[in-house]
Amino acid sequence: MNDLWRGTIATRLRIASGLVLFVYALLHFLNIGLGLVSTEAMHVAQDLRQVVTRSIPGTIVIYGAFAVHVTMSLARLALRGTLRMPPWEAAQTAFGLMIPVLLIAHLVHTRAAHELFGVRDEMGYISLLLYDTLDGWKQAALLLLVWAHGCIGLHFWLRQKAWWRRRLPWLAGCAALVPGFALAGFLTEARQISARFALSGERDTIYVDYNFPDADTFAMLIGWTRALAWGLFGLLLVVAGIYVGKAVLARRQSVRVSYIDGPEVWAPKGLTLLEVSRLRGVPHAALCGGRGRCTTCRVLVKDGADRLPPPSPTEMQSLMAVRAPVGTRLACQIVPVAPTTVFRVFQPDGRRQNRNHASQGEEKRLALLFLDMRGFTARTMGQLPYDVVFLLNRFFDAVVPAVTREGGTIDKYLGDGFLAIFESATPQASARAALRAIEGMARALDAFNARIAEEGQSPIGIGIGAHLGEVVLGEIGAVGQAPRTLIGDTVNTASRLEGVTKDHRVQAMISAPLLLAAGIDPDPSHLVELQLRGLDAPLAAWPVATASELSLQIDTLTRAKTA
Repeated sequence: MNDLWRGTIATRLRIASGLVLFVYALLHFLNIGLGLVSTEAMHVAQDLRQVVTRSIPGTIVIYGAFAVHVTMSLARLALRGTLRMPPWEAAQTAFGLMIPVLLIAHLVHTRAAHELFGVRDEMGYISLLLYDTLDGWKQAALLLLVWAHGCIGLHFWLRQKAWWRRRLPWLAGCAALVPGFALAGFLTEARQISARFALSGERDTIYVDYNFPDADTFAMLIGWTRALAWGLFGLLLVVAGIYVGKAVLARRQSVRVSYIDGPEVWAPKGLTLLEVSRLRGVPHAALCGGRGRCTTCRVLVKDGADRLPPPSPTEMQSLMAVRAPVGTRLACQIVPVAPTTVFRVFQPDGRRQNRNHASQGEEKRLALLFLDMRGFTARTMGQLPYDVVFLLNRFFDAVVPAVTREGGTIDKYLGDGFLAIFESATPQASARAALRAIEGMARALDAFNARIAEEGQSPIGIGIGAHLGEVVLGEIGAVGQAPRTLIGDTVNTASRLEGVTKDHRVQAMISAPLLLAAGIDPDPSHLVELQLRGLDAPLAAWPVATASELSLQIDTLTRAKTA
C-alpha cells in the first residue's frame, strides 16, 4: 500500500474527505477570483461548477465528505488524552473548529435559499449581500481559514515526499496567491453590483434577476442560521464534555512511564505513550502527528510489554516496513496500563538518541559507480610511502574532475579507488550523468597515461562498475565522526560489477538497469548475464572494453536496436 494512505480506516477517511473538500474550495475560490475578469466569466464558471456540485452525486460526495471530515475531527478531539500538540496541529485544529461556525450563514443564505425559495445565489447576489458589512468580513475570514486549514493538512500529509519538498517554494507561492485572487475578484464584483444597486432604475431589475428574498424570508434565514449555530455550539459542548469526562475518569488512576536516557513520569491511564510524552513535556518525535502513518515515534519497550495489547494490523505493517526488532512499538498506538519502561529510538528533530547528527536516512533511486586502479599493489611494491601518495593524488586529480563536472560526488575514497554517486532530480538524469562521467574519466586516463609515459612509467589501467537502484543516504558513524554516506544492495552490486571487469578484461561493466534508466535499450546480444554474489537472479550488464569511446558505442547500440 502507498505510504500516503498508511494508517487506520479513520485516518484514511479523514484524508480522502479532506482532499475532496480541498479541491472543492480551490475551484470555488478560483471561481470568485474571476470577478477580476468579468461578471459573465464569474457566472459561467459558477454554472459549470454547479453542474457537478449541485447534482445528486456531487451533493452526496461533497456534503458527505464535509460530514465525515467534521465528525472524524470532533471525535478525535473528544477522545484525545491531552490537548498538548505541536503548534501546526493546534492551528489546524483551531481553524477547523472555526470553519463550521462561519460556514453556517453562508450555506443557509446560498444553497438553502436557492433550494427552498428559488433564490438565484450567483456571485452577484452573494457580493451584494456581503459588501461593506460585518458579515462580509466574517466570510473573508472564512475563506482564509478554509484555505489555511487545507494547506496545512496537505503539507503535513505530503511533506515526507521528496517531490513535494522540491516544489514547496513554488507551491507555497501559488497557494498564497489563491486567497488574494479570490478576495480581489469578490471586491471587484461587489463594487460593480453595488454601484448598479445604488441606481433606482437598476435596483428592481437586480431584485428580479436574483429573485432576492423579501424581509420575511430573510428573517427566516437568519432564524435558521442562529438555530444551527446554537446546535453546533451544543455539539461542541458535547465534545468538550466527553473530553473533560474522559480526563476526570483517567485521572483517577495513573501509570508510571520511565524513559531510558530520560525522565520518569506519571500520567493518567488511557493516554497513548505519545500523548503521555506530550502531556509531561518529554521530547518525542512524531512526523505524522501521531496518526500511525510513520514510525518516527517508535520505541523499544524494555519493561511492561507483556501488559500491552498486540499490535494492530496497521501498526504491524508499519513496523515490518522498517524491519523493526522484536519489542518495538509505535508510541502513538500503545496505551500503557502498567509501569512501562521505554527507549525512544528518535529524538524530536529526527536524530538518533545519544547522537548529534541526522541519521534517519533518505531513500533515492540513483546511479553510482566504483572505480579501481588495476595492479596498484604490484606497481607500488618497494616504493616509498610518499611516492605512493603522490601517484594516487595525481591519478585522482586527473580522473575525479570528470565526475564532479557531471554533478557527481565522491562518496568515499577506497585506497586506489573510489565510490561516486550522481544525485539528480530523476533517475534518468542520474544515469546519463554517470555515463558521461565514465567516458570523461576514460579520456582523462588516456591523457594521464600519455603524461606518465613521458616520465618512463607504464600506463595505469582501471575497472569501473556502474549500477542504478535504490540507495539510502544518511550520516553513519560514531558520535561526532559520522560523514554522510550511502548504503544498500545497489552499492554492493556496483562493487561486484567492478570486480568482474578483470575477468572480462574490460574497462567498465554497466548494468542494464542503468542503461534502461538512461533511455538506452541495447540488443541483448551485447549484454552478458552475470551471477553476482548476493543477487537472487542474474544481472544483465554491458561490458565496455574502451570507455573513452562510450558515446559512440551507445549510438551504435541504439542504431542496431532500431534497425
